[in-house]
Amino acid sequence: MSKVLTRIDGRVMTVTINRPEAMNALDPETQALMSSAFDAFASDNELWIAVVRGAGGRAFSAGGDIRAMRTALEGGEPYRIPETGYGGLTSRFKLDKPVIAAVEGIAMGGGFEVALACDIVLATRNSSFALPEPRIGAVAYAGGMHRLPRQIGMKRAMDLLLTGRTIGASQAEAWGLINEVVEEGGMDAALARWCDLLCANAPLALRATKAAVGEGLALPLDEAIRRQDAGGYAAIEAMRASRDVVEGIMAFNEKRAPVWEGR
Repeated sequence: MSKVLTRIDGRVMTVTINRPEAMNALDPETQALMSSAFDAFASDNELWIAVVRGAGGRAFSAGGDIRAMRTALEGGEPYRIPETGYGGLTSRFKLDKPVIAAVEGIAMGGGFEVALACDIVLATRNSSFALPEPRIGAVAYAGGMHRLPRQIGMKRAMDLLLTGRTIGASQAEAWGLINEVVEEGGMDAALARWCDLLCANAPLALRATKAAVGEGLALPLDEAIRRQDAGGYAAIEAMRASRDVVEGIMAFNEKRAPVWEGR
């Protein structure tokens, strides 16, 4: 059976890491398959939302496959990571479609970093998060050192990055790392609810929002807003010229649900 499973339900693609016997660790083959899956998602205008999750319920992902790393050190198959980063996501900077991480169980190291690269994170109550790389003489290479301070502030980020300690879902929610704590067994229902919420909105508006937020964070606030006012965000300009803008205005005035085309 494939190490990565994909499923399409309407506008949503689900990418499942399918190595439960290895706590969904990310070996080179798994990384390459995930990257290909997200390539397909990015290029298909009929797909609006992606979900990434781990099979088995015990782990979202334990991160990099340490056994595969050892094999590489001993002269075996190289431990290759795709240009798009861990899980095909951590260095995929141009993806402007929303991605939801569904964390059930542990999210460690590169697995946690994949979740950090997603836009929405849901986690079951018994889930846990850590960046334990310093304990094996390494660092959080897959964006953790850079995303974490931006998402939760310097002091909290340095706590996790320097100690390698584990925090639970409640702490992660309090720190702003996850959007919702889900009761055990409730992830499928929570995902359906979140996907419905997102898909009720114009897909080009979602894409424009994600793109502008990502680009704007690299700029001072005044410059980010001036750039927007000057038409400097290509995704926003594409949205403004779309048929969905007309549909949204007409549907509002006609008191009906809009029918989005994504163009």
